[in-house]
Amino acid sequence: MKGAGFGAGYKGSAWGALFVLAASVLWGTTGTAATFAPDVSPLAIGAVAMGLGGLLQAAFAARPIIAFSASLRTRWPTAALGSLAVATYPLAFYSSMHLAGVAVGTVVSIGSAPLASAVIERIVDKRRFTGRWVAGAVLGLAGAGLLCFAEAGQADPASATDPGWSASAGIGLGLIAGLTYALYSWAAHRLISTGVPSRAVMGAVFGLGGLLLMPVLAVTGSPLVASGQNLMVGMYMALVPMFAGYVVFGWGLARVRASMATTISLAETVVAAILAVLVVGERLPALAWAGAALVAGSLFVLTLPAPTKRYGRAEETPPEDSRPVPAARTRA
Repeated sequence: MKGAGFGAGYKGSAWGALFVLAASVLWGTTGTAATFAPDVSPLAIGAVAMGLGGLLQAAFAARPIIAFSASLRTRWPTAALGSLAVATYPLAFYSSMHLAGVAVGTVVSIGSAPLASAVIERIVDKRRFTGRWVAGAVLGLAGAGLLCFAEAGQADPASATDPGWSASAGIGLGLIAGLTYALYSWAAHRLISTGVPSRAVMGAVFGLGGLLLMPVLAVTGSPLVASGQNLMVGMYMALVPMFAGYVVFGWGLARVRASMATTISLAETVVAAILAVLVVGERLPALAWAGAALVAGSLFVLTLPAPTKRYGRAEETPPEDSRPVPAARTRA
């Protein structure tokens, strides 16, 4: 029976990792998509993407939100914190890419999130860092760092009016984006772990975050309707990476811890780099490809099933991320 339990736990954890990986692939398209609307400010891009995407999630999850409204109300501080982080993240993230460049902004924003998430879990939830997570995080962050340095080395300093200030501000905003990404991932996972379905949690948290972004969209969004191409970019950002991506991400958070989810999402940096080569026409040096390989290695470490050790007839207790999640917690 224990063997069956372990298998079921790994299966749930593996599906969770795959869901997060799928979401990361969708998110990795946002930087390339934004290049097709160069006249739209990063604030408008962030507001339309996460704002409309969040409202769509709320509409999609209206029935479970109503059904579990009492549970969500009793945990309103966690939901409010997550929603505020949702509203802050896209503004910081897209502004970071605008100031520091797509590659550097993405790497700093996504690369800092696993560390922030692990620190949050250690302080608030008193969870220790697992050896597997440490190994995966070291590989992933090393790879993300190589991607960052490779892209920064190819940048043309003369192309910016004040490259030093721009890069510093972009990196600072990227760190804010990483912290807020970690915060809303932790808040959503914490709510899901209480038995509220992921669909209701993601709809409530992202719907409220979307409402908070509507004033920003009203002030900055006029260029989005200035041309059909800009409008299509905005609709794509809201529907595909933000709506569909975060629905799938919610399924993943129901099965793995937030620190593991944010580490797996380092795959977004690789997808963004590959699309920059294939679609935008950028060229990546060998150092960048080495960084991409390290990120891929980190995903392998994090998703590989843990070995089973036997002591007599009893198996070792599986790690927390491999334990089955109660059925009530995995409903979408």
